[in-house]
Parts: sequence; structure tokens; C-alpha cells
Amino acid sequence: MNKNFLALGLAAALLAPQVAGAEGFAINEWSAEGVAMGGARMFAEDDAANVAYNPASITKVKGEVMKSSYTYLSPHGNYKLYDGAGKEIEDGKNVVHAGWAVGSYYVRQINDKEWFGIGAFPRFAMVSEFERASKASTNAFFSKLNGVSVTPTYAHKFDKKWSAAVGAEINYVGLELQKNSYHPVAQMNVGATQTEGESYALGWNAAANYAFDDKNEIGVVYRSRITHSLEADFKMYPASGGKITADAYGVVTLPDSWDIGYNHKFDKKTHLELKATRTNWSTYDALNISLSNPSVPGILPSNVDSAKNWSNSWRYAIGLEHNFSDKYAAMAGFAFDESSIPYNGGDFMVPTGLRRTYSIGARYNDKKQNVAVALGWMDVGNLDFAGHATDAYKSAHAYDSFTKIASISYQRKF
Repeated sequence: MNKNFLALGLAAALLAPQVAGAEGFAINEWSAEGVAMGGARMFAEDDAANVAYNPASITKVKGEVMKSSYTYLSPHGNYKLYDGAGKEIEDGKNVVHAGWAVGSYYVRQINDKEWFGIGAFPRFAMVSEFERASKASTNAFFSKLNGVSVTPTYAHKFDKKWSAAVGAEINYVGLELQKNSYHPVAQMNVGATQTEGESYALGWNAAANYAFDDKNEIGVVYRSRITHSLEADFKMYPASGGKITADAYGVVTLPDSWDIGYNHKFDKKTHLELKATRTNWSTYDALNISLSNPSVPGILPSNVDSAKNWSNSWRYAIGLEHNFSDKYAAMAGFAFDESSIPYNGGDFMVPTGLRRTYSIGARYNDKKQNVAVALGWMDVGNLDFAGHATDAYKSAHAYDSFTKIASISYQRKF
């Protein structure tokens, strides 16, 4: 039963569409409790989702537990486009394309000192869509990154104060990009392109917790950068008809990150968590695609290059949990994401600025299982960015953007 449960959860995580939930295209929505506490959930008691939030805290799990989480995210936003003279040439909005962030977790206590855990959850993912007839479509009208990380983890509790964990990460990404090709001289669309491919790559993580006393604890988590060599299929559908195909290849390095957290227990019922996350987005310096073996030689360029030059950024979160009784608990959280996207590195794949997320949640427990629900509202800041030479605009302004969030988790003890 346990193996079937885990296999089903892994399949669900791999098949679910994803959307962006943090700065860049990082995801933090790994459980309903985590959503409710703004992602500040590094020190939870008896929670299998600790595999994702803080592997060193799986030493807080007693016995054997499994958990599944489903988070619904619905992004909304508006934009304006301008020509070289600064005149507005288009006012539009995104096509609402909601998605799911799915997490599945299993933790087993081996003995008083050792634990094993494994999780399948998205660390990087996004989806965005715009009208195909818009001028924004010359940059991108459909962009999707499906991602899932499978993380087998070993944790050790040295004494009452110290615990640590180390784990591997098997990271999968599936990328699909669609846009209209724009001829800047003729000032017209000459056809639509589609780039689609997938890749697997390896990474690792490590974590440690230190308890000062019964009420105060700190923790740190490091997740390594992951380099994907993506082989893809490229297709172009010229406005004159027909289809041009080519093999595509690109290299993208997903960033490494540091989580630093602090937990304070006011009493047995209430605790407060603080968390800061440093993500080294400077690894995303470009999205360059090389084309080879076109079915119509001489029509396609050998390289399609797009500079990004994102900067490193911080995410800050605070979460509060209060247990009214052994059965009922309430949670609330707030998170602030800095923007990492420069003016000359923005695009309609991820047209978002700084973000503020407000969230609440509740949980019901009994001796064998618990169910948690959460609601969140992400206020996405404005973003100004330049157009590229092949875009039908010179600059863009994204504004009045927000994301609706709803999450549910179920955990069972064995």
C-alpha cells in the first residue's frame, strides 16, 4: 500500500501543469501548511513535507508518514506596449492559464538516530499565455516549464541540539515556447514558432538544525545549482504555409539557493517562524538556442540568442501557527520576494516584478491523519522591460498583476 501510494504521488507530480509561485520561476508552494505560513515552515513537527522545506527536520517525524499536497495557482495581469517614441501601441492582459503545484512525500524513522525521506515536488516551473494576435506574441504567446524534483534524503540526529541531512536531487524539466516571428523591416508577422523539449539532471542538497533550547531553533538549507542540456524539436509555421523543422539545443543552469530559518515557540500551542531565502538567479544569464539540420536550409538562423542577466535576490517570509486543541490549528503568513529581472532581461515568459503574498490556513488532526487547507493572494508588482530587435514593440510595462492561491494537503501515519 505504501509503495502504491508513493508511486501514485510521484506520477501526479510529474504530470501536473505548473505555474510560477515565487520570484523568477521558483516554486515554494509545497504543502497547504507551507502556503498558509508564507513558506516559513522549516521546523514543523511530524510533517512529511519537511523533505521539501527543511530535510534536517524530518528528524521531527515519529514513525512512518506519507503526505500529498495540491496547490492551485491562477495568475492574472495587464500590460502596455510602447514604440520607440514612447507612444502606447497596445493595452492587453494575459490569458488566464492556471496550474497545479503537486507534492508527494514519504518519511520513515529507521531508529532513534536515523531517518529516510523522499519527496517529489516542483522547485522550478511556470506557465504564461497571451493572445496570439497581440504584439506581445512576437516575444512569447505561450511559455511553459514543467518541473519536478525527486529528492531521496538521509537525516541523522546527533543529540538533542543537532540534526543534519543530505540528499540527492533528480530534476526534470519539460520546456515549451511558442511565439510569432516578427520581421522588423516589413513590420509584420512571418510565422509562428514552437520549441519543445525535456531534460533530466542531477543536483544535491544539505541541511542542518540547531536547537538553543526548548523554545528557540535555527536551521539552514543549501540546494545546489543544476545544469540542464536541453535537446528539443523546433518547428516554424510560415505565414505563407508549410512547416520548417530543425533540431534545437540549449544549456540552462537553474540557480542554487540558501534558506536560513528561525523558530520560536511561545508555548506548546503557538510558534513563529522566520525565513530568508537567497536565490542565485545570476546563473540565468541567457536563454540561447542553437538550431541544426533544418528541413529547409538557409531559412533559419543557426542561433537564437536572448540575454537575461538576472540578478541574485532574497525572499523573506514570516509564518505563525496556533493549535487551539489536539485537533484544530490555524496558520497565517506573509512573504516578500525581491525582483531579479533587469530592464534589458525581461520578457513575456515571466513578466513579474517584486511580490507580496498574504495567506491563511487551517488544519484538522486525529491520531492517524490530518487535513490542511490554505488560501493565498499574491500581489505582483509592476515590471518595465525592453523589447528585443525581433519584437513588435520597443518597451513594455506589466501592471495590476496578482495570483490566486488555494491549497489542500492530506497526511497519514502508518
